[in-house]
Amino acid sequence: MSVVILDGSTVRSFVADEAAFARSVDARFAALDANGDGVLSRAELRRALESFRLLDGAGFGSAEPLPLPAEVAALYDAVFEQFDADHSGAVDHAEFRDEMRRIMLAVADGLGSQPLQVAVDDEGGSFLLEAAEHEAAMIAAKVQEESRKAAEEADSK
Repeated sequence: MSVVILDGSTVRSFVADEAAFARSVDARFAALDANGDGVLSRAELRRALESFRLLDGAGFGSAEPLPLPAEVAALYDAVFEQFDADHSGAVDHAEFRDEMRRIMLAVADGLGSQPLQVAVDDEGGSFLLEAAEHEAAMIAAKVQEESRKAAEEADSK
């Protein structure tokens, strides 16, 4: 587990960097595509969603009863339908990337402009961790470029 500080602009910048975002999403897609057929089945996407353990309830100290299996299945089916834009019964790379872009931009909107500390899983390839690392790399590159320019100016005097 890692803690990062980010806001909506951190996530938006990561999504706007098409190459970085595509690499991240494509790596996640490949990890989820258990049978390597180039598409995500309903079962493959469900396994990924189950790994988030969002519906455990008790793990977060909730007194609420666990949802019924039929409710859970309906929720996972609804999420799959969101990803499967062409209703082919499978999620291809483009559909996955498009939906992840929409999700990440919604997260950015939810984060707003105030920096927040967020605990992220650093073992599972968190998109938020990757967004924070992307921002750090961009800042480091900018500082390095400014230092190089300052050194060139000093040398020319």
